[in-house]
Amino acid sequence: MMDPKTKALFEARAQVMKALAHPTRLFVVDELSRGERCVNELQQMIGSDMSTVSKHLSIMKTAGIIADEKRGNQVFYSLLVPCVMNFFGCVESVLQIKARQTTELLG
Repeated sequence: MMDPKTKALFEARAQVMKALAHPTRLFVVDELSRGERCVNELQQMIGSDMSTVSKHLSIMKTAGIIADEKRGNQVFYSLLVPCVMNFFGCVESVLQIKARQTTELLG
């Protein structure tokens, strides 16, 4: 049985994973890996209404993935921990192995 400290750690990890578990949020992380973006840029890139984009950004900010900085009327977002991109590489490896296994089963 997990002790409370271990359980809390795994719950915190799950929160970060949940914050990344949406295609739009993965897109935002990918874009922010190239540099900071203002919320208007992100909204145009995503093509959703501002309230939807703001909700995605809020989820990632709460999880500790991104940071924001207000400058005048603009809000700029950046990756708080760029190492989150390492996770993308791991996901790509999983997808490649899954594709290989599927190909082997069909072929």
